[in-house]
Amino acid sequence: MNYNHIREAAYKANMQLPELGLVLFTFGNVSAVDRTLGVFAIKPSGVPYNELSPAKMVIVDFDGNTVEGNLRPSSDTLTHAVLYKHWINIGGIVHTHSTYATAWAQSQRDIPIFGTTHADHNTVDIPCAPPMDDEMIKGNYEYETGFQIMNCFKEKELNYEEVEMILVGNHAPFTWGKTPEKAVYNSAVLESIAQMAYLTGQINPKAPRLKNALIKKHFERKHGPDSYYGQ
Repeated sequence: MNYNHIREAAYKANMQLPELGLVLFTFGNVSAVDRTLGVFAIKPSGVPYNELSPAKMVIVDFDGNTVEGNLRPSSDTLTHAVLYKHWINIGGIVHTHSTYATAWAQSQRDIPIFGTTHADHNTVDIPCAPPMDDEMIKGNYEYETGFQIMNCFKEKELNYEEVEMILVGNHAPFTWGKTPEKAVYNSAVLESIAQMAYLTGQINPKAPRLKNALIKKHFERKHGPDSYYGQ
């Protein structure tokens, strides 16, 4: 079976993480899926980015089993597998420990929608999933992280195709998209929004949430039926 296309996609997407300042050392990972084949390619665990190549990407199925590859896949592989298995319209997933997004996750706080940059991408606060309970931690931790993410979306009545990012409480962010490239884009956007929200709170601890009319205007001008942003 030829998996070169998803190996190449996963490699290119992973290499964007250090370029965008989203990872330190070997932190973080990106995966790229082929739903026809029922597999995804993901970064190998603990391998520095400057030592990566398409050939080193590991091919894994939706149950987390290695299909092809000589290296161990990312320690977060089962989280990716759970999300791919249950959220059928995503094509790429990113996990980082980017500084500001992770700080919000460690604070166990949703990121409030303070301004139009946030509204250009989401109409809601960026959700923070509650910390995992002890029973889940004792079990298959990375597998349960996938359900921790999905349970948060269910409880907050969010659509994963509309909100493509989350903070995992006390842990770090995950993002996704229809392609690995979009998932990386979302990861960079999330980090920028997290930084701006932090600074906003420092400048004005009583800063109000963006009013609904501006949320609607900025989101719809990029994503609505009559969108007019870009070419």
